[in-house]
Amino acid sequence: MNAALKQTLSPMRRPCGGLHVLIEGEACVLRCSGAMWVIAHRTLIAGDLHLEKGSAFAARGQMLPPYDSRATLDRLEAEIEALNPACVVLLGDSFHDTRSIGRMASEDRARLYQMAVGRDWIWLEGNHDIAALRETVPDLGEALPGEVVETLDIGALRLIHEPQPGIQRGEVAGHLHPAARVSAHGRSVRRPCFVTDGHRVILPAFGAFTGGLDVRDPAIAGLFAERPMAAALGRDRVHALSWDRLA
Repeated sequence: MNAALKQTLSPMRRPCGGLHVLIEGEACVLRCSGAMWVIAHRTLIAGDLHLEKGSAFAARGQMLPPYDSRATLDRLEAEIEALNPACVVLLGDSFHDTRSIGRMASEDRARLYQMAVGRDWIWLEGNHDIAALRETVPDLGEALPGEVVETLDIGALRLIHEPQPGIQRGEVAGHLHPAARVSAHGRSVRRPCFVTDGHRVILPAFGAFTGGLDVRDPAIAGLFAERPMAAALGRDRVHALSWDRLA
């Protein structure tokens, strides 16, 4: 990592195990859950929850443990309890497909409503869930809590589901599910990660059953004019990795 980039990002350890970075001048914490906290705006951002992915696979005959939505909601609820955000923004692909909401357990749907109480709750449209977000919720006879939007501006940040080509200062996006692999002492580990150069950031997938795309893939690496930093999710902290450490 070059000195200028390192100074711009200025990663600092936080009690939650996250990294403090500046994204286009906005102070943010990259959390070990995979969510991002925008400090001045008290906004929690998480991308690609892919709720009910397990049940979608089961409907096609590929059996997976049916606990992915509950595990994902547990993690989101823990972040809300820890930070008490004024606003929660979900960056798109919050549901795996158009029928996900109908397959959710009623208690999980109720948890979504409870988490939204007392705060702004905003859903960004993703390619998987654009139709699902506007459906009437079974058993409740009403739409999901909060507001559905295509993009959202928060201070210097512009939130969108899919990263846009070219220089996009302040862009906060998901969609690509970045992951980084590091090798040391004959061992290799692959972990979901944030990717940022201090001007834009791509968040890891927050969902329990989501895969990952190598950060060195041109679909991710090609979005940055200079080599970015990968911030890999560890068990209890986020690890700032320079590009030359990636395997």
